[in-house]
Order: sequence, then structure tokens, then C-alpha cells
Amino acid sequence: MALTVLILAAGQGKRMNSDRPKVLQPLGGRPLLAHVVDTARALGAEAINIVYGHGAEDVQAAFPDADLEWTLQAEQLGTGHAVAQALPAIPPDHAVLVLCGDAPLVAPESLESLLKSVPEKAVGLLTARLVDPSGYGRVVRDDTGRITGIVEERDATPEQRKLDEINTGVMVLPAQWLADALEKIGNDNSQGEYYLTDVIALAVAENREIAGSAASDPSEVLGINDRTQLASAERIFQRRNAQRLFDQGVTLADPERFDLRGKLDVGRDVFIDVGAVFEGDVVLGDRVHIGPNAVVSNSRLGDDCIVHAHCVIDGLVAGPRCEIGPFARLRPGVTFVEQVKVGNFVEVKASEVGAGSKINHLTYVGDSSVGRDVNIGAGTITCNYDGANKHRTTIGDRVFVGSGVMLVAPVHVGEGATIAAGSTITREAPAEELSIERSKQKSVKGWKRPEKTK
Repeated sequence: MALTVLILAAGQGKRMNSDRPKVLQPLGGRPLLAHVVDTARALGAEAINIVYGHGAEDVQAAFPDADLEWTLQAEQLGTGHAVAQALPAIPPDHAVLVLCGDAPLVAPESLESLLKSVPEKAVGLLTARLVDPSGYGRVVRDDTGRITGIVEERDATPEQRKLDEINTGVMVLPAQWLADALEKIGNDNSQGEYYLTDVIALAVAENREIAGSAASDPSEVLGINDRTQLASAERIFQRRNAQRLFDQGVTLADPERFDLRGKLDVGRDVFIDVGAVFEGDVVLGDRVHIGPNAVVSNSRLGDDCIVHAHCVIDGLVAGPRCEIGPFARLRPGVTFVEQVKVGNFVEVKASEVGAGSKINHLTYVGDSSVGRDVNIGAGTITCNYDGANKHRTTIGDRVFVGSGVMLVAPVHVGEGATIAAGSTITREAPAEELSIERSKQKSVKGWKRPEKTK
């Protein structure tokens, strides 16, 4: 049967104590719902329909993708009610795979296995066995192992609460039959809601086949209702990321202290120390070394690059054998050709730096073009902003800039030039010459420091 994925994402998430809708809470730097949508797309469904409600405008605005369909559940009257709102938009000959917007860890492989296990016009149910099933609806079976129903924990008897097989909320249901079944369920329960799980009892009563497929890893089915569960899901998610990196030959100093909030492509023999955070789209070449507590965002680092401790890197494109930090900050628009060295407490933005150049410490380089084999001394600043506009500094090859130099843009420093320490350069510095600008030193005889009044 053709497949429609229906994602239930209308809940408020009161236990989060947040103004943000629950499905927009972050996991791995992205909304919970984004992970569920990715999983749905991996299944190749003909349509993905999201039932949204609380924080409707914010939820829909977070997903401007044209391939998503949306159904508003104006009143949150339960999961059965939510599905009923979306059914008119689903062709009756489709199978409907129901996913939960607050359960982002379900693997596509588990869903593919479930879909394959469900005969046409049968009902499919993804289950899991948990050591502590508290908070979940229990799957009830008869003496032959046949599924006979699902009971929510708040409505379960003491004996039913002892069951360890839980309903994950993931179901496969024939659309036409589902529409008929939802008209028959009621809301006679402790919450006064229409439970989608009640259709299982109807399927049993009709002798309709119910295929139960267990998730391969119980952690997949973790539903997120509060901050504690969100934190638990984050570590599960990051351990999965760490395992994928291990499989690619990366060394992680401690997989429990590693965070990926985007996409990370790696070469061979990469080392990542503790506390490193990767955001956006990051590419690391062969033998790249990332030091402790570094934050790398939307960057590409070439082979044999070294990032020392406590660096913040965003939007860098670095060629091979570059060395960065410690305590360096590289802002968007920076390109290092190769074997560039940027040391401690150096900030660079919107600049190109040529091969073999060094900016070792306590320096700001912005809106600049720096040639090859340049040495920029400590305390140097490219003064690129006049209060209204940004201006560019151009430094030729083999330039030596002494410590404490102010390069007031727009300014050009010719190839092979030397800038004396303490100079403020406002005009072109000629190639192969020494440029020096200092006021005359004075000493005031007999001068004494002021003293505090007693």
C-alpha cells in the first residue's frame, strides 16, 4: 500500500515549563520534530502530514519545507481526535504510519522492519520492553501471545501496570478502516480524551490481524515530556553520533563529553578531545586534531590541521597543516591557504591569510587580505571600522608587522615591508621598506604621581 506518514505534534508539553512548544525543544541543536521529519523522509513516504496545535504559528514557521502537509488540531482532545483531523487529506487506499513528534530517536530501520511485517489491510504496532515502563501505555496480550489491546497507565489495573511491554505510539493503520474505527471510539477515560490506541481493541473484535514488531533498541522509543527526559535523549543521541565516528576511525577522548549539533564529515585518523562541540556543517580532513572545549561551526579544516584548546571557530575554510589557538576566535568569512598559524587571543574575521603566515597572539585582523609568509606581531589591530563603514586592509607577501601596530583601513602594506612596533599606519607602507610612525618620547623631570587625599 502507498504510505502516508502522520506525525502528531500538537501537544503543549506542560511539564517542560516552557513558552516553546514541546516539539520545538532542541535535541542535538535541532527541534525534536525535525528529527522525526528526517526519519519520515528516509522511509520514502508519498506524503508527510503534521498535526499541529499548541504554538501553531511557531511550529509551522520552523518548517517552511514545501513537501510537508499540515493539519491544525485547534482543540487537543487526544491522539484519536488528532488523527481524525488529518484523515480527510489522506487517500483511503493508503497505509497510515503514525509517529509522535516528541519521540525523535526511533530509527528508520525499526520502522522499515515494522512496515515489512504488516500484511495489507492489517494493523501494525511498534512495541518495546522496558525495565521501567512507568508512564507508558501497556500492550495487553492473551495466553497465545496475540495482542488484545493497549491500556494507558492512568487507566491500567495494578496487574496491567506490571506488564513491561509498552506501546510506543507508532502504528500502521489502513486509512479507510481507520476512518471507520475512529467514529466508534469514545472518551470514557480518566482524561476525557479520544485515544488512538482504542482502535486496537476494535481491530481485535473484528479479528483483524495485528502485527507487533519490537524496536531493536528500547532507547529508540523514549518519549520526551520533561527536561530530565530531554537530557537523557540528548546523551543517547550523542552516543549514537559517537559510535558512528568510532566506526569511521575517529578517536574520541571521551564519547560522553562530545556534542554534535549538525553534520560532521571526517577523514582518517581524526582525534577529538573532550568537550568539543560541532555545529552546522563541519568537514575535518585526515589527521585533524581538535583540542578540548573547542567549538567548531560550519567550517572545513584541511589535512593535519591542529585546533588547540578553547577555540571558537565559525565559517573557517582552512587548507592543510594550519594551527589554531589556544583561545583563538575565528569568525565567518575567514580563509587560510595552508600552514597558517593563529595563536592565543587572536580574532580574525572576513579575511584571507596566505600560506605560511603567522598571527601568534593578542591581535585582531578583520576585513583584510594577508599575503604569504607574513608575521603579524602581538597587539596588532586592523582598524577596519570608521563608525559607519567597514574598510579593507591589504598586506603583501613577506611583510613583518611589529607589536602594537595600528593599521588604519583602508590601507595597503607592500610586499616585504616592515612596520616598526608601536606605529599607527594611515598611508601606504612601501614595499621592501621600513615604515615607522611614533611620537617623540618625552620625560618630565621632577614629576610625581598624585597621592590619595588622607
